[in-house]
Amino acid sequence: QVQLVESGGGLVQAGGSLRLSCAASGSIFRINAMGWYRQAPGKQRELVATVTTGGSTNYADSVRGRFTISRDNAKNTEYLQMPSLKPEDTAVYYCNAEVVEGVSGYYIVRNYWGQGTQVTVSS
Repeated sequence: QVQLVESGGGLVQAGGSLRLSCAASGSIFRINAMGWYRQAPGKQRELVATVTTGGSTNYADSVRGRFTISRDNAKNTEYLQMPSLKPEDTAVYYCNAEVVEGVSGYYIVRNYWGQGTQVTVSS
């Protein structure tokens, strides 16, 4: 089993910044893509950003140019730097990881989610 633990959420004023972290632990052989998603009240969960093992990134149009996703492969950790926050960024942010696990001599690829961290941006 693998656990993803997020941290760094909170309440900030518009224009402020936050940095989210997500640390993976457990039976990890390798982590493929990692990403951040968010879900605002009454809305579906949406992609924020993803990053591959090699560092290639992809962003939602709403955050491209503002947020920066990164990862530390040695620490099995990803980050989301969020400057210039807007009220519409308010949501629960979830980290996601595609993990290759070594189980009884086999490799299994599973998708894991963190528990979510609340980000609230006041106007």
